[in-house]
Amino acid sequence: MSSLNTVLNELLQIVPRYKFESLVSTYQNDRYIKYYTTWQQFITLLYAQMKGKDSLRDIITSLNTHKAAWYHMGLQDIHRSTISDANRSRSYEVYEKLFYAILNKTKDVTPKHKFRFKNPLYSIDATVIDLCLSMYPWAKFRKTKGALKLHYQYDHSGSIPSFLVVTDAKHHETKVVKEEAFPLLPDSIVSVDRGYIDYNWLNSLNNKGVFFVTRAKSNINYSVIGQQDVERKKGLLFDQTIRLTGFYTSKKYPNQLRLVGYQDPEKGKELIFLTNNFKLSAFTITQIYKSRWQIELFFKWIKQNLKIKSFLGTNKNAVLTQIWVAMCYYLLLAYIKYQTKYAKSLTELTRILSEAVFFKVSIIDLLSINQYNLHKLNKLDHQLALF
Repeated sequence: MSSLNTVLNELLQIVPRYKFESLVSTYQNDRYIKYYTTWQQFITLLYAQMKGKDSLRDIITSLNTHKAAWYHMGLQDIHRSTISDANRSRSYEVYEKLFYAILNKTKDVTPKHKFRFKNPLYSIDATVIDLCLSMYPWAKFRKTKGALKLHYQYDHSGSIPSFLVVTDAKHHETKVVKEEAFPLLPDSIVSVDRGYIDYNWLNSLNNKGVFFVTRAKSNINYSVIGQQDVERKKGLLFDQTIRLTGFYTSKKYPNQLRLVGYQDPEKGKELIFLTNNFKLSAFTITQIYKSRWQIELFFKWIKQNLKIKSFLGTNKNAVLTQIWVAMCYYLLLAYIKYQTKYAKSLTELTRILSEAVFFKVSIIDLLSINQYNLHKLNKLDHQLALF
């Protein structure tokens, strides 16, 4: 019984434990702690993400039904106050840094993006998490509303978040990308919507050798200095080389730009794209921007499947702790999916893992079991738990 190898145990084995302990030591999270360490806190919060638990009481009740299994993981009599105190007082930065440690491991198994070019492809965007102002006064957004804004750099290779900044909802996207060191290397391509158009920032990307693709604003002032033939069968309208002529914009971005006109075949809407990439075909530019929709699907998925909208604590540290643990869980899911070559959706994977948290079966075997046999395995597991 002392070496139970449950699904949760296997999931935890993916986490670089040596890095975790190093971070705990750096931030002194376990200083003066004799019971319920930061690792135990992580296990508890990861379990809450896997099972979709909304409250501390719900977590404790659920864990107590599997006490024989989690006791051998080093957990003992867990109380709501113990979890609450840990979430409130232990630095969330341990989990923030852990996210990037798991990210490095996950990148080793993720597939490449669908395009033929080899440039790394990213999208940058932000999503808002609404909060009750009376419970979260530190996250004031408007007079009667609280909110957080999650700013993501989304990697199309593997469909994973590769960078995250959490701010209050007042922070505008352009301010965040200018202030934070988003990891965009030379020759990478990033797509953003029009809300990110700041010519100083776009010029800084261009100077770093980073390519950007966005939609041009309707009031853009420019002169055409060259144009290329386009394939109208693909919906292309024009492919122009331009230079900005606005008094301020021309100073902020003095280099040449490219405008690509495109008519959406489904809606018939005319779209104009702005980029500093002159090598890729005009049609590829349109498809790069179209792929930006993947980050919107990512936002929808995490809000529906991760616990980042309701929180187990009300202070800032507790909220950020839960967000970063949720993102660690997302990377663990991605790692399992790609490492095992699981063909079904990430949603299906989360459902299976949720049902089988304490099953004594390997994850590879678990993912090969059909739904009918999973129910039989669930009954067997409960019978064994009685002995």
